[in-house]
Amino acid sequence: MEAVQTQRLSDAIATRIEKLILEGTLRPGEKLASERDLAQRLDVSRPSLREAIDKLVKRGLLTASRSGTSVAEFLTPMMTPLANLYRDHENAAADYLEFRQCVEAQAARFAAERATPLDRAAIRDCLAELKKAHKAADPAREAEADASLHLRLYEASHNFLVLHVMRGLGELLRDHIFFNREHLYRRAGVREKLLAQHLAIGKAVIEGRPDEAEKAAATHIAFVFGTVEKIEEDKERLKCSMSRVGRNAFLAPR
Repeated sequence: MEAVQTQRLSDAIATRIEKLILEGTLRPGEKLASERDLAQRLDVSRPSLREAIDKLVKRGLLTASRSGTSVAEFLTPMMTPLANLYRDHENAAADYLEFRQCVEAQAARFAAERATPLDRAAIRDCLAELKKAHKAADPAREAEADASLHLRLYEASHNFLVLHVMRGLGELLRDHIFFNREHLYRRAGVREKLLAQHLAIGKAVIEGRPDEAEKAAATHIAFVFGTVEKIEEDKERLKCSMSRVGRNAFLAPR
């Protein structure tokens, strides 16, 4: 009889941790508290907790090692080959932004409809950080604040598939797989437009105006799409000019 109770408790613990992972509260790569501390916080026995963790390890949601237990980066096995495939692919940015166009506007609409007071507070904090980074004229900081805002919008959409997929793609973007976000912020006149666009999206979501949030997000992605295309075109022109400068290396001496 005792064994049945322990089994039920471990299932309940596993379900609770699994839900936190699904909701994005526990994020891929994050290390959990020690077994002792976690058992105390959940008010459960360590054997029951250990059994629950073993179940989640087998499901691929947690990883366990001598250094402790962490949330598995379960999208990595899929994303890593994709990243390698796209690393030097000329259409990487276009494909990525085209996909974003399909998702971003709807996610903003969902966020405006579904955001909780805590979600709205998190978005306000991101907007404040964006303004500070803009004032400091720090492209790297501004790009990170940009990524953080979009992540908060995905969280506020309360669509867990959108959250996990876009978070995984966001990690690839941080590694400059699709394009270098900092280049956007270094381009003349772009920083001001991006700030205004982000503020418009955030304001519409916070105020619960889904039509405006959707339109603002669509406008933003279209602008980014166009700007990245121009950056890539400029890079190609520069390569062409540099090849002309170095043409003598291919010619016989006069």
